[in-house]
Formats: sequence, C-alpha cells, structure tokens
Amino acid sequence: MSRDPKIVPSEITPQHCYQQRRDFLRLAGLGALAGTALLTGLQAQAQAAAGRTPIRQYAKSPYRVAPDEKLTPYEDVTTYNNFYEFGTDKHDPAKEAQHLKTTPWTISVEGEVMKPKTIGIDEMFKLAPLEERIYRMRCVEGWSMVIPWVGFELSALIRWAQPTGKAKYVEFISLDDPLMMPGQRLPVLDWPYREGLRMDEAMHPLTLIALGLYGEILPKQNGAALRLVVPWKYGFKGIKSIVKLRFTEQMPFSSWMQANAREYGFYANVNPQVDHPRWTQSSERRIGDGLFARRRKTLMFNGYAEKVAHLYQGMDLTKHF
Repeated sequence: MSRDPKIVPSEITPQHCYQQRRDFLRLAGLGALAGTALLTGLQAQAQAAAGRTPIRQYAKSPYRVAPDEKLTPYEDVTTYNNFYEFGTDKHDPAKEAQHLKTTPWTISVEGEVMKPKTIGIDEMFKLAPLEERIYRMRCVEGWSMVIPWVGFELSALIRWAQPTGKAKYVEFISLDDPLMMPGQRLPVLDWPYREGLRMDEAMHPLTLIALGLYGEILPKQNGAALRLVVPWKYGFKGIKSIVKLRFTEQMPFSSWMQANAREYGFYANVNPQVDHPRWTQSSERRIGDGLFARRRKTLMFNGYAEKVAHLYQGMDLTKHF
C-alpha cells in the first residue's frame, strides 16, 4: 500500500455526512482541531450517545489500497454484514444489533503473559495513535469491500500485555450474551465466537484493532466495541465484539474450524488457487458495483502479498489453508 498525500476527509466521506461533522465541529468550537484532535474514550462515549462522530483522526496521508479503487458506500458497509450473533441473514445485524450495550467495555488478557490484566477502551486510546487505514476486505463467500477503518496496530496491545516466551498464538474470544445477541440462542456455532492468529501474524503492522470506520465509532453491526481486522485473510477471521485475548503455546481451535474444518482452515489466507469446497475463490463480487458488474479477479493474499507472503515461506498453502 502507498500513501496518498492528496486525500482529504471530504474525499473519503459521503458529502452529507461530512457536512454534518463539519457543522458539529464548528458549533462546538472545535473546528481548529478537525483532522488533528484525538478524543479520549470518555469523550467518545459521551458524544456517541449524542449521535455525534467522535473518533475520526483525519490522517494527513491515510493508507490506501490502490488509487483506482473506490470506497464501498457507507450504507453497504453498515447494512450488509456477517455477524451471526445477530442472525445469519446479511441484513440481520443492522436490525438486531442495536440492543448491544458497548459501554463500558473491557478486554481480559489471559494465558502466557507476565501478569494477567484487564484493559478498558479509555486505556486503549493511550496505547498507540489512532490511524485511518483504507483496506481491501474479502469474504470467503466471494464478496469484497473497501473500507476506511479507524484503529491502532494490534502489536501495541500485545506489547502492553507482555507475553511470555511460550506465547506462540493469540486466541480471541467475543462477547457471549444471548440476551443481547439473539443469534446466540440458536446452535449455529458453539458460542462464544473464537478466532486465533499466529504471533507473527498478530504482530504484523497491517493487523488492526478497529474502533471505528468511516470516521465514526464502530457501528454495533460491524463489531462494536472493537474488532480484529486482518486484510489479507478472509473476513471470518475478523472477530467482532472482542472481550478476551488469550496467549497460548498451542494453536487455538477457532469456531469455524470446530464447525467445519474441511471448509474453514486456521490460516484463512485469501488464495485464488484454493477453492472453497462449494465455490470458487478465483473471482469476487465487489459490493456497491451493482448486480450486473463484472466479477473481479481475486488477488493472492487479497493484494497484500508483497507485505505478508514472507510469513508463510516454505508452507504448503493448499494444506495450511
């Protein structure tokens, strides 16, 4: 990915949303801080409750995937989701997730660490500067999006946790609350949702903890209060509503591996040469392009091969899929 110094906030935000944000900043007397100010977690929570947009830190040179790729419309990003805790239909999360309570929110850090700890959203804001990163995202079902995330590198949280020398993997566990998450009342998966990364994958600078998208606090249907973003892997690796990190010596068994190991492997790297047993992975449909748009060729590692291929040197990616 390259940096594009010509990008300004108005170019990556729908005009009506940008105008509302600009009006808010002006009315609040914060116009001079737009693009540079980073609000604390408490401010973010208060303003989110008021329906405002508190999390954007307009990067002067945000990361872009490619200069010729358009952002997926905000409406599509926030209404077409896989989040089985709220239903299996793509439009269920936008309807059902609004009862999710995301404040206060903490993450428990366990396993092979020097001292087990719990960290809240407010403290996370101090770990590393927030960045806006525009990533190409690819779902195992064959559809893709381009999303401007707001978050920080997972490596900052890992360094804070101080893992021991035995920590070879990071396991992520999501919220388990059937009262707020109606999809968990059904045996679609063995709840809570679990995922994992090898330590070098977790420490890679492309791997993010996302707290927002399109400059706004992460919508509930997109994984609030925080989620994992690993852009060279299929979307099911991007576990949502994380409440626990567990550092382990052995490879964790993820939810989809447990449900169907034949179809869903641990690594889940985007690979056009390894088809899903029920459909091809050689092409994809970009959400927002229209139903009759020509399918796109799937890129190895979702287009990030130059930055991540070395992580899998010597591995048989047809076996370790």
